[in-house]
Amino acid sequence: MEHIQLALQDYVPNQGVKETDRCASVALLLRQGDDGPEVLFIQRAQHPEDPWSGNLGFPGGRIDPKDSGPLATAIRETAEEVGIILTHDQLLAQLDDQQGVRVAVQVCCYVFIVDRAVQVRGNNEVAQAFWVSLRQLQEQERHCRREIDWHGTLTEVPSIYLNEAVPVLWGLTYRFVVTFFQWGLTYRFVVTFFQAVSIEFINFRCLS
Repeated sequence: MEHIQLALQDYVPNQGVKETDRCASVALLLRQGDDGPEVLFIQRAQHPEDPWSGNLGFPGGRIDPKDSGPLATAIRETAEEVGIILTHDQLLAQLDDQQGVRVAVQVCCYVFIVDRAVQVRGNNEVAQAFWVSLRQLQEQERHCRREIDWHGTLTEVPSIYLNEAVPVLWGLTYRFVVTFFQWGLTYRFVVTFFQAVSIEFINFRCLS
């Protein structure tokens, strides 16, 4: 964990150019686990008005006009969705902003360290929450192309397989090609995180 802290302390995020008025902010939460550092993922509850309904992601949501900024949004949404109260002292860094393609949205991502014993209490927007070790996310056999159902359309996408109890980690935007949709916001945040802390990440190659 110390290596991650040192690597991220001087990381300068690429915030890009705002291309949409629809903005959101999420929190990538780290804790020390038995198998090294772990990341908290949530599975969003099914909801007809949520385009990412049922998908995996990080705690977060739309930026409210009452929020002082995207960091405040990430802190507020994390408290609301998983019951974890974050402070500025726990903030490590902000990752590169990501632009949605299939859904027009700009997303900010902030990295926090939380206590190992922190309690996760999901609200009605969260179907489940769970921790995944960085070691697992690096395992090559978890990186695969899988078929997903995007609102009635079956699509094959690059993804990370976690376990049978949850959907694969896939996403909305990275690049678009004929045979599959683009890499997703959450997947790209994970990749960006590994790049920022100088940990070797699988250079995923999809084979037919």
